[in-house]
Amino acid sequence: MSDKLRLDKWLWAARFYKTRSLAADDIDKGRVQVNEIVAKPSRELKIGDRIDLRQGTLVRTVIVKTLSSVRGGAPVAQTMYEETPDSIARRERHAEERRTQPDPALAIDQGRPTKRDRRQLADWNRWSAGVDD
Repeated sequence: MSDKLRLDKWLWAARFYKTRSLAADDIDKGRVQVNEIVAKPSRELKIGDRIDLRQGTLVRTVIVKTLSSVRGGAPVAQTMYEETPDSIARRERHAEERRTQPDPALAIDQGRPTKRDRRQLADWNRWSAGVDD
């Protein structure tokens, strides 16, 4: 264990991202802040740093507890950080909102229109070659 570690390596080792390159891409897009400052993938983390991580519409805030460049199992990864109480409450509220929202597929009554429906929607006879008298 060292006293400093790259941000992208730590996020990968702590299992926030599947690959280190995905972590670096999100960091480059400005979705990760360290101590309320937009960071670069090469930013060196120290124990006690605060990381704000935006994943979709959810923002997670974690405090770095240990540094490790080795990706272990999920139980090991969870010991590397401590999520703030506000972040836990936001995450639970977000999960509850997702559970209570109706399924978007239920809003579709009939699904994709059939060929017959599309012809009726067009409301013109394209096969007619006759001339009106």
